[in-house]
Amino acid sequence: MAGRSLRRAAEDVLVPLEAGDILTARTRLSLYVGRDTDDLDEPEILRAVLETVSENATDGVLAPLFYALVGALLPVGSVPLALAYKAASTLDSMIGYRQPPYTHLGWFSARLEDALTWLPCRLTVLTIALLSGQPRRVWQLCRRDAPADPSPNAGWSECAYAAALGVQLGGTNIYRGQVKQKPLLGDAKQPITPALIRQGLSLTRRAVLLWLVLGLGIWFGFYTF
Repeated sequence: MAGRSLRRAAEDVLVPLEAGDILTARTRLSLYVGRDTDDLDEPEILRAVLETVSENATDGVLAPLFYALVGALLPVGSVPLALAYKAASTLDSMIGYRQPPYTHLGWFSARLEDALTWLPCRLTVLTIALLSGQPRRVWQLCRRDAPADPSPNAGWSECAYAAALGVQLGGTNIYRGQVKQKPLLGDAKQPITPALIRQGLSLTRRAVLLWLVLGLGIWFGFYTF
């Protein structure tokens, strides 16, 4: 599970940005995102960081934890099931694109990861909604905006955090010089700030603790009764 790595990556960009060193922030951001970062201003850098934090909260942190908890109830065990998910997720990250020379393998990798992430992603959305203290609003915004995203999971995960934090994600991104419009997720009640990104990381940490407590309770009940 990549919770600590995710926080470290976010801070790696936020620290120079808060110090006014936007060039270093852009350079470091390019290590973590696929979009072109050379011309991003501060609001766009912050949006990129929060989108990375919110998307990877599911496939990098909570989905592996979900499979570890499921594996604890099965003969296969926690570690093999969690590692199997991480292998599928890593394969998708590496070659999950419909481009030569990985056209067919990339398609399969992407669809496999989508299928494996679908349930833990929805559970993540519900958890973030509950932790936000405004579950109905978060869920309504996710139902309104997330289906517009071409990914069956990324839009839901990003929208949950956007709604919980009162910001808007999505918009215009540039990938290798090609402009791509991403659907807008959430309502822009306030601008994205480093403090809000850290609140997003805190939501992820609290979600992990909640799942661990619930998972241990289910495990104890399963093996007791």
